[in-house]
Amino acid sequence: MATFLVAATIVPAQTLTSSMFGDVRARPLGPATMSGRIADIAIAPSTPTTWFIGSAGGGVWKSVNGGISFASVFDDHNQSIGALAVDPKNDDTVWVGTGEHWVRNSVSSGDGLYRSTDGGKTWKRVGFERSERIARIVVHPTSSSTITVAVLGHLWSDHDEGGVFQSTDFGATWKRILAPTNASTGCSDLSVNPKNPNDMIAAMWDVRRTAYSFRSGGPGSGLFRTLDGGRTWRPIRTGLPGGNLGRICVAHAPSNPSIVYANVEADTTALYISTNGGASWRRRNTTIVSTLRPFYFSRLVVAPDSAGVVYKTGLQLHRSVDSGATFSSLGSSVHSDHHALWINPAATGTLVAATDGGLYQSFDLGQAWRFCANLPLGQFYHVAVDNSTPYNIYGGLQDNGSWMGPSQSHRGLTNAEWMMVGGGDGFAVVPDPANERYVYWESQGGNINRYDRTTRLQRETRPAPHDGSLTLRWNWDSPIVASRNASKAVYAGSQYVHRSTDHGATWKRVSPDLTTNDPAKQQQENSGGLTVDNSSAENHCTIVTIADSPLDTNVILAGSDDGRLHRTTNGGTSWTELHPSVAPAGTWVSCIEPSWHDMSVMYATFDGHRTGDHAAYVARSEDAGRTWQRLGESTITGYAHVVREDPADPAIVVVGTEHGLWLSLDTGRTFIHFRNGLPTAAVRDMVFHRRDADLILATHGRGIYVLDNIEILHSLVRASRKGASAPLRFLESAAGVIPLPGGNAWFNGDAEFSGTNPNNEPSVWYYLTERHTKGPFTISVLDSAGRELRTMPATTRRGINRVPVPLRGKGPRVAYSAVTVAGGAIVGPLLPEGTYRVELRRSMDTVRGSFRVQFDPGYDFTEADKAAQRALTDTLFALNERLADVTVVARVWSDTLTARIERTAKNVPDVVRMHRDSLSALNASLVNTKVGMLSGEEQVREKLAALFGEVMGYPGRPTDAQQSFAIVLATKVAAAQQTVLRLVDNLDTVNRAMSSASMEPWPLSGEVAEALSRLRRW
Repeated sequence: MATFLVAATIVPAQTLTSSMFGDVRARPLGPATMSGRIADIAIAPSTPTTWFIGSAGGGVWKSVNGGISFASVFDDHNQSIGALAVDPKNDDTVWVGTGEHWVRNSVSSGDGLYRSTDGGKTWKRVGFERSERIARIVVHPTSSSTITVAVLGHLWSDHDEGGVFQSTDFGATWKRILAPTNASTGCSDLSVNPKNPNDMIAAMWDVRRTAYSFRSGGPGSGLFRTLDGGRTWRPIRTGLPGGNLGRICVAHAPSNPSIVYANVEADTTALYISTNGGASWRRRNTTIVSTLRPFYFSRLVVAPDSAGVVYKTGLQLHRSVDSGATFSSLGSSVHSDHHALWINPAATGTLVAATDGGLYQSFDLGQAWRFCANLPLGQFYHVAVDNSTPYNIYGGLQDNGSWMGPSQSHRGLTNAEWMMVGGGDGFAVVPDPANERYVYWESQGGNINRYDRTTRLQRETRPAPHDGSLTLRWNWDSPIVASRNASKAVYAGSQYVHRSTDHGATWKRVSPDLTTNDPAKQQQENSGGLTVDNSSAENHCTIVTIADSPLDTNVILAGSDDGRLHRTTNGGTSWTELHPSVAPAGTWVSCIEPSWHDMSVMYATFDGHRTGDHAAYVARSEDAGRTWQRLGESTITGYAHVVREDPADPAIVVVGTEHGLWLSLDTGRTFIHFRNGLPTAAVRDMVFHRRDADLILATHGRGIYVLDNIEILHSLVRASRKGASAPLRFLESAAGVIPLPGGNAWFNGDAEFSGTNPNNEPSVWYYLTERHTKGPFTISVLDSAGRELRTMPATTRRGINRVPVPLRGKGPRVAYSAVTVAGGAIVGPLLPEGTYRVELRRSMDTVRGSFRVQFDPGYDFTEADKAAQRALTDTLFALNERLADVTVVARVWSDTLTARIERTAKNVPDVVRMHRDSLSALNASLVNTKVGMLSGEEQVREKLAALFGEVMGYPGRPTDAQQSFAIVLATKVAAAQQTVLRLVDNLDTVNRAMSSASMEPWPLSGEVAEALSRLRRW
């Protein structure tokens, strides 16, 4: 392990903590155009414009204006949300149950119950740390200290966490008041009689997932009722079907709680109604409204004002006005798969619906809907990039298709910047490495297509079996991978590795079956339990990760969902199975990463959560996979999805887990949980952009994030190699960019999300081993000749620091006007392109470095064009300052004479009055003096400032008109300068006249003297 140990000693990563990354921050791109799955809604009863939204993987969001805008309020905590509740007596008390209970195969898990008493500003965890999934929270309508919680518990393993729990002391202690009958059962729903809170009905659900199967239903499922607040419960079966039951949802009618509805999964799934508070039931509806995917669509909401109006979530939102006998579907323009609904009790035509594709609002009983395009909750599975400028980002999302969008945009990263390239559940989306015109995308079960960006045509490109005896097995999330080497191939994985070199027109199978091919784990057609649910989500014995070596076109690796990892060194002619011992046998191989720098080095991650094992298995091999070492065992949390090595520096290794991003600067020896700007959302995939030195993250719940300018970390590693003990280290960074100007935008209001563009302004980056606390600490910026341009205070925090250098200098001094601002000259010209020197001056130390400034590549001006613009800008800058000096003399001298004339009142010599009038007239001919915002008056000052702004704002060659107008204005400034100097030459005569009239002479001093001194030098 010599290579690993040597690499580990050169970077003091143990001294770097998450808080020390400074302005190395994750940049959110969203988007929100497709939003994401929302699990629950809680809206304050007394303030219906205050909304809390709980998302499947993106935390809790709050709106205080009825959904016009949202803010994330749960970033520091588990992002998988199961249930929300707002205290009916206090809008500031909010309860969040983590762990989504719509238990599809890709569902995450939670870590307990949280409470806020300040409207979501701060949170405290109050129990259920091991519960994994909370399905309902009910706050007692008259006693805020009494809270009842339905805990579903574990999905993938046996547990003793489920049931109904209650606290009577505001969450300080909890008592289980209804326990399950076996280790695969928990409580999936809870309804409380709104007029008698002691009357409750709980739905218990016996459910289990494995990597290859799903079972909804069993002996533990059933309805239970208490009439004494939970002290005693009895099962309810009168009128309900016999045999095992599955998932059940239940709801009392608020206006008449003796009416209760339940949708009961059974051999014959149906909607049932009780007219005696749940004591007995009768079957009401057996249509698809009730029977479709009852494990996933399991919520009933009864209208507040009518016991006969009931809503059922499903593929669409369904409403019955005859107590469930018949249903109509609502919202053809709304995303499919509904999970929660809120009805405004004061205006029951107002609905808020939560779906797999985000949040919708209706004001007309669901006939028309408004989409909330401001919740960036995309559940990305994978991410890829191309080499456009700016580069595009590609990715597929759970139930929300396949998309591409730019990494930045001069217009801002609005939803409109993203383009859909494929439908269904989106997974891998990959530009063809040989021709980025073609984009491969996949929906579940290996449905691979090719999108032509030029023609926008789609073509099915799925590999076919080679003969009739072969059946291809495709995972729910089958890999499509673009080669990282000169082969320009594209790979796809079934149980075999397939390779295409002709844009997907044909595929060659280059491996045997690389899985266990276990028949016992290939019973997908029977999956679902009581209700068959064969969506390919349980397809097993499949390849789930493929990677080829960037250093050798013949080396390919493949990992399967049943724990097998293979490597070929001859392009697929033969394969060798590798046997990492760092994870239990059979553990899903979630990612394999051959090194960019060393043929013998590779990384891998293994995901065991589908057996109830939530440990992070991250491994490294230095001998081509013969032996492995586990990384981050005591540090990294959350089951691991992805590991990547930085193509530019092998010391930098990143890991994405269900709990976020982990970063190593010492080849994986130590890891830091990176939190700067990044919530604790699952990071499913990552890619380094080699040209731009960015790291792009695909989160499963918060969309895309980008860590721009990874060069800063490269620089930190290099600086550490050179001198690990240096207390202050200058960090080299990418060139500062003079950006293209922003595009046209209209007034779009506040209801749409916009992603963040990178901050590419010139900056001075440095690293402090300890916080600077004593003595001066400044940054000086010098031009290439060593002339000091500006000095700025340095920031002093421990770790990585960044001090931006303004792209523009100060604006010129402009002539003063009491009525208008010289808008064109508020800011100064851009820094010229080139290299600038930096000196970090701290006490007795001086550390030197440099940074570059360059134009955005979108600028296509010649050097001659830019030189002409710069020359005229400098000329106009000087003219503005020159005019300012002229008007200082004229205005201040005129004002002084006016004040003295007014004090004297009588016997003022004519020469004094004439001199004052000449100065006033000169100033008025140069500067706007007419009061009024739109007075229309423009004098030399206004025209000169406007021309300066026009020329400065366009970095190309000035127009002939601008050049000519500059000459005209220069002539006027020169004439004004001569006039004021002639008046100054007459100062002695004026002062003698003032003295003869007992008026105080005017001494030539202060700002006027300084202005005159400059004027005489022009």
